[in-house]
Amino acid sequence: MGMLAKIRRLHLREGLPLREVARRTGLSRNTIRRWLRQGQKTEPRYPQRTRVSVLDPWAGSLAEWLAADRGRPKRDRRTAKYMHLALQAQGYPGSYGRVCAFVRSWKSEHLNTPARVAHVPLVFEMGEAFQFDWSSEFAMVAGVRRRLELAHLKLCASRAFWLVAYPAQSHEMLFEAHIRAFNAFGGVPKRGIYDNMKTAVDAVGSGKARTVNARFQALCSHYLFEPEFCNRAAGWEKGIVEKNVQDRRRRIWQTVLARSWRDLAELNVWLAECCRNAWQELRHPQWPARRVAEVLEEERPRLMPCPKPFDGYLEQPARVTATALVHFQRNRYSVPTEYAHRVVSLRSYPTEIVVVADHQEVARHVRSFERDQTCYDFRHYLGLLVHKPGALRNGAPFVSLPEPLRRLQKRLLKHPGGDRIMVQVLSAIPRHGLAPVLAAASAMLEAGVVNGEQVLNWLSRLTQTPTPTPGILAPISLTEEPQANVARYDGLREPEVRHEH
Repeated sequence: MGMLAKIRRLHLREGLPLREVARRTGLSRNTIRRWLRQGQKTEPRYPQRTRVSVLDPWAGSLAEWLAADRGRPKRDRRTAKYMHLALQAQGYPGSYGRVCAFVRSWKSEHLNTPARVAHVPLVFEMGEAFQFDWSSEFAMVAGVRRRLELAHLKLCASRAFWLVAYPAQSHEMLFEAHIRAFNAFGGVPKRGIYDNMKTAVDAVGSGKARTVNARFQALCSHYLFEPEFCNRAAGWEKGIVEKNVQDRRRRIWQTVLARSWRDLAELNVWLAECCRNAWQELRHPQWPARRVAEVLEEERPRLMPCPKPFDGYLEQPARVTATALVHFQRNRYSVPTEYAHRVVSLRSYPTEIVVVADHQEVARHVRSFERDQTCYDFRHYLGLLVHKPGALRNGAPFVSLPEPLRRLQKRLLKHPGGDRIMVQVLSAIPRHGLAPVLAAASAMLEAGVVNGEQVLNWLSRLTQTPTPTPGILAPISLTEEPQANVARYDGLREPEVRHEH
């Protein structure tokens, strides 16, 4: 209605010719002439032109995928690139741009997207800062679909990034992610930019006031970088790593979802290789003619050299139970029985649990992230077996004995007093080590007949100390070599006495 009214004013009221009206409105003269001749005062409605697209046979499948993704978490939604590859597998011959246009049109029609706000672009000098963030992802690990926490650390200048996957967001995971990233980058920047994550900030004050966690402050002091925390709900202040989370989820994690991983160690090795390959392939957003790896080589001289790796553990006291166990995160770990009923220091690492007592390590276990698990080390209970040999038959720590010892125990327990003889075999482990005892047990089993006398004979050989071989003394070196003078012997003879007759 607005265009028709404008045409009528220009031609009928101001008296402009059709050529001038067409120049001002951008319409053709035939269209203007036809509109002026009709008697109605409304613009004509033309039927919508039907366009045939190469995407039409697959539009239904694409719309179903988009509708199904509405009920999924944002990190699990399929990207337009992933959908384009899936359509190509079904025979779609069209371009990626046509799929993107369909996705934009569908989302604008079915989704109420909020208005976007503007942000200020940031520029960083070489070696000035890095940004850190966590993201929650899913992957098939050891045959089970698990939720993983992915650590993202990205240099602000060169845009080199590093990814490490962990079972949880804890202090020890945060520390090891920094150690791995700094070693991969070849240095440490001056500043680190974070959000207000609980593993780094204990309390958020007004403005920029933060109560920083003591162990995180120790990490910053060790690597000599200054932590800087964003304002509340101001993710744009670390937008570089925020975009990295989105990009890596689209480009790398889609491959992770399509595979099954034996354990987290295998996944992290693969992620490290992907990061290094991406440095060689991705172009720098500020200098499109250069790769990220080239800019990283330029930034490395500006980074501080990496010091000795930070001992990133989280320590807490724990009381040892009567069964020589300490509790940590709904799991139990064994310690030597002489520390029962004592308070020890428990240090948690990303993959290990270390128990310290009297300023020395007394136990070390592989960390379990399951629940209600008990991790035994049968060597912790050997001292108690001397007084309680009967516990060897049904003791829970001895269920997982090494195969030679388990077979030897099975044979010895068939004879009277076999439990005490087996205790003597196990008691040799603290003195001589596990490997020699296993070798002796294997030799006993190969002998065929296993009895008490034979076992004691093998143990006596194991405990027999070899006779030390006397050393050969070095010859005495002379400062003055003797001379061969046979005339010296003449002086030793008595003078001849001649008798006259």
